[in-house]
Formats: sequence, structure tokens, C-alpha cells
Amino acid sequence: MNDVATSDASTRTDVVQRGSLELTLRRLRRDKASVIALGVILAVVVLAITAPWIATLTGHSPIEQFRDIGLSPAGIPVGPGEQFWLGTDQLGRDVLVRLAYGARISLLVGVFASVLASTIAVIVGTAAGYHGGFTDIVLSRLTDLVMSVPFLLCALALVSAFGPSLTLSVCVIVFFSWAPMARVIRGQVISLRKQDFVQASRSLGAGPLSIMVVDILPNLAAPIIVYTTMQIPSSIVFEATLSFLGMGIVPPTPSWGGMLADASSNSLYLVAWWLVFVPGTALLLTTLAFNILGDGLRDALDPKSARTVRRFRLQSKGASKR
Repeated sequence: MNDVATSDASTRTDVVQRGSLELTLRRLRRDKASVIALGVILAVVVLAITAPWIATLTGHSPIEQFRDIGLSPAGIPVGPGEQFWLGTDQLGRDVLVRLAYGARISLLVGVFASVLASTIAVIVGTAAGYHGGFTDIVLSRLTDLVMSVPFLLCALALVSAFGPSLTLSVCVIVFFSWAPMARVIRGQVISLRKQDFVQASRSLGAGPLSIMVVDILPNLAAPIIVYTTMQIPSSIVFEATLSFLGMGIVPPTPSWGGMLADASSNSLYLVAWWLVFVPGTALLLTTLAFNILGDGLRDALDPKSARTVRRFRLQSKGASKR
């Protein structure tokens, strides 16, 4: 009997309790597209961090003009080669160095503006959803007002009044980014405030602020993380659009949108393809990687919705085959 009990104990596998974070990371690692997207994002981050090192290695600053060796006798930018690995622009500046420093601007604006917009959205959405009544009406109408303002018209008016700058770009991006997320948060809070654990906290004497911070916000962590991650590429595109239209970063500070604007001036991209290809590819890969990572995080944080989506896709394929 002892031998049997010993053998059973040796073959019995211990049950290991895993936390929600570990389970989320395990589900995320199974998604190859999200892993690749994360690798692309890390590569862009490394490019931005090592921008001064790249400038030192090449011996070129982001604003230094090499009109003697960076331009042909006809004034055409020099293509990729040994001296300029990704070619030069219309002023003879190194495209690689400007691309690295432009990554700093894009990541700074994208991450900072997205976090700030998410913070405003959480505050407005939580307050509107929890308090309801007059507070909900005022904040909801404010959200509708922000979503109805034309983006380009407002940006042109602000630039005409204050002039283009990095601070203005961040303010414009935040102003137009928080409203859609606030609507989602408001709907989630309206559903959560009716749950039993919220009623129990209220019966124990917890105040509104304590309930919103301690009880409701932790249950909103998944949508907040997902929406913030997916807001970063939108903010990067916003900044690139503003710079492309001359309403963003002030030259000669490099930015990906500004590089695309320089390439489009005088149809320079027709004779210097790298001026569009290099910043355009960087912008495309970065925004695509953040979008894919956001989708992966959504599926990893909410596996039930991921299974529902997969089941719906399989049913749609089966119906189409019939």
C-alpha cells in the first residue's frame, strides 16, 4: 500500500496557480503577429534612443547640410551609398540621421499624447458614467461637441493664432483623441456601477471617489490599456499629418511628416524615391505594429471575445462555402 501511495504521489502533478498577468503574457506570446509587431516597436525605440550615436558614427548632424557632397552638380539629392546610407534630402542632409531623430518626435508625441488623452477620457467617462444625471448630460454633450469639431479647421485656426510648435501639436492631438475613448469608458462604468460589489462598497460607507478608484477603475484596466495602445499610432499619424501640412514641428527639427512634406515639394520624389520610401515605410511599419499589438493585447486580456470573433469567422467561412 505504501509503494502504491508513493508511486501515485510521484506521478501526481502539482497544480500551479498562475496570475492574470502571467496568463495574459502567455496568450500574447502565442500570437506570432503580436510578437513580430512588438519586435518592430522595440526596433523603432532603439533607433530613437541611439539617434545621437548614429549621428556620431556617421559624422552627420540632423540639420547639417552637405551641399558639396550631398547634392549632385544639378542640385539633385544623392542616393543611398557609403557616405549616406539612406541618401540625402533636397538640402544635402543625411536621411538616416534625420529618420532616427524623427523617430524620437513620433514616439514622444504618440506615447505622451495618447497617455494624456487616455487620462482625460478616463476622468470624464468615469465621472459621467458613475454620477449620471446632470453631470452625465454636461460631459456627454461636451464629448459630442469635441467629436463634431473639424480637425483641420481647428488646427489651422490654432496655428494661425499661436504658430506651429511641438506643444501645440500635442494639445491638438489630445483635444481630438480623448472623446471616443470617453464614450466607451462611460458605457463600461454605467454597467459596472450596477454590480453587486459596487453596491456593497456603497453600503459600507465608501464615498464616490473611493468607489471609482478602488472598485471600478481596476475593472477598466483591459479596455484602457487596449485603447491607449491603439491610440498611439493614431497620434503618430496626427503628428505626421500636422507636420506634412506645415502645422506641426518647426523646421529644421526632423519629423517623419516633415520629411514627407519635403519630398513632395517640387515633386522631388520623382527623382529621389528614397525621400518618400524611407520615412513612409517607417511611418507605415510603426503604425501597423502598434495596431497589431493593440489587437493582440485585446485578445490576450479578453480571451472570451477573441474566441467569439474566431467562432464568428469560422461560421462566416462555413456559410460562404455552402
